Amino acid sequence: MYSNIASNKRRSAVMILLFLLLAAVVAWIFDKYSGSLGFTVVVLAFAASYAIFGYFAGGSMSLAINGAQEIEKKDNPRLWRIVENLAITDGLPMPRVFIMNDPAPNAFATGRDPRHAAVAVTQGLLDIMNDDELQGVVAHELGHIKNYDIRVAMLAFALTAVISIIADIILRMVWFRDDERENNQVFVVLGIAAAILAPLVATCIQLAVSRQREYLADATGALTTRYPDGLASALEKIQQTGSALKRQNTATAHFFFANPLKGHSITNLFSTHPPIDQRIARLRSMNTHA
Repeated sequence: MYSNIASNKRRSAVMILLFLLLAAVVAWIFDKYSGSLGFTVVVLAFAASYAIFGYFAGGSMSLAINGAQEIEKKDNPRLWRIVENLAITDGLPMPRVFIMNDPAPNAFATGRDPRHAAVAVTQGLLDIMNDDELQGVVAHELGHIKNYDIRVAMLAFALTAVISIIADIILRMVWFRDDERENNQVFVVLGIAAAILAPLVATCIQLAVSRQREYLADATGALTTRYPDGLASALEKIQQTGSALKRQNTATAHFFFANPLKGHSITNLFSTHPPIDQRIARLRSMNTHA
């Protein structure tokens, strides 16, 4: 299990470095094209401000968007006890606990750090999971909190926003800028390539980061419970029943334990979640490599 956690952390770090490199290249092309450092700073500041707002308000917004209702211990002692015990095991503050009135089995964690965290599960998850399976799912979600995945997600989101905004401006400048001094065809080609390819590459990296964080949370959750089969069994049930929620929202899809959106075939290429089969296989293999 420890080797799985270390491997996933390394892969996430490499992808974040690639993300930063891509953002730096696009910013450099933009600076060369605009010819104004001040303009570049304004664009970057706007994108950063947008990301910071999402970082601080994203938790509350994601709970509200998905119709999550906060509970106390008396409302669902079973869920509360499991969250409380696992939080103690992980050395985390007790997160706020929420339930979503949805028949699909799913869950998500949110919050900018362990002191401002929340765990939300659907009624469907509570209905079909036994205690071992529910513990596995909750441990996975607490793993996201413990690994500060919300910060990683916000960094990926911020970089994607910066790259997309800059690429869009570059494309407009390529087509509409009328400046006879701009005769360097190399930068024309670079500008067009960056404007078209950079947002797509950024999105692919963001998805790859999200998928690696799911593997990492699986491994962390399995380490917490010392029972990978519980989480694997929960995934098998979800694979059979489906995890798509009645209330669809692409903006918060990456928070969930399993893909909450409807759709198959090519849309799976752009999913923030790795295939369930692969997650189950990794968890089952942990028993032989623990």
